[in-house]
Amino acid sequence: MDIISGLVINVLEEGFIYGIMAVGVYITYSVLDFPDLSVDGTFPLGMCLTAMLITAGVNPWLACVAAFVVGAAAGCITGFLHVKLGITDLLSGILVMTGLYSINLALTGGSAVLPFYNMPTIFNTGLAALLPSGYGLVIMVAVICIGVKLLIDLYLKTQSGMLLRASGDNPQYVVSQGRDPGKMKIIGLAIGNGCTALSGCILAQQTESANVAVGTGMVVMALASVIIGMNLFKRVSFVKPTLAVIFGAIIYKACLAIAMQIGLPTNYLKLLMAVIFTIALVGGKLFPERRKKNHAES
Repeated sequence: MDIISGLVINVLEEGFIYGIMAVGVYITYSVLDFPDLSVDGTFPLGMCLTAMLITAGVNPWLACVAAFVVGAAAGCITGFLHVKLGITDLLSGILVMTGLYSINLALTGGSAVLPFYNMPTIFNTGLAALLPSGYGLVIMVAVICIGVKLLIDLYLKTQSGMLLRASGDNPQYVVSQGRDPGKMKIIGLAIGNGCTALSGCILAQQTESANVAVGTGMVVMALASVIIGMNLFKRVSFVKPTLAVIFGAIIYKACLAIAMQIGLPTNYLKLLMAVIFTIALVGGKLFPERRKKNHAES
């Protein structure tokens, strides 16, 4: 039972951490219909910036704020390349992702890995130290993840948030309101990449280290989480999309954890990620068709 409980806690910890990134990718992928590949660069950006700041003695909570701001700035650059310079969405993300690799190396002083063991983090200072032993970390990441989700929900209810949603579905409506849909895209990309960098920041403080190469495959993981969550919970009325994608991230992590427990070599994890993503994509297209066929037959 101890092994099972430990596995569940680990899945929840990672699920909530990556759930923050999934919420950000939900904004870019589902709301804006923008395939943003810069996620693979902004996630390690959050990690590397956090490692640099904490080793310099900066408060770990301020490091979280800084990670979000810097990630949002990277998202703005992606939006600028696409909206103002006319570069395609995929190429804009690739250019930013490529450039961020060098920036991340600069933040870590040229090292691929920058540890900051036994230094203050959000998980060992302040109120976190008062939480129950063994459960403090999962409680902290759950509170942060749900907090981000609630803030995104509140924003989407504002006029700016409604225009952001409209810019993905109906740009002409945004124009009719006297707003520029291109600027709304930049705002959405800023929010999405800010959440992604914040997710990297939280993971860095959990592992007490930063890895420049950790961003590889993050966009696949995030998109799979979004698609799994949206497909499984889209008919559950009380589950909002932002909560659904968090559940998707937890389910995705649970699939990886189960595969590891049954003996899958770690070398095949990336392949498993691609397989899960493919199943999520194909399943999302097949199930609606089956429902329509069943409805027609009845």
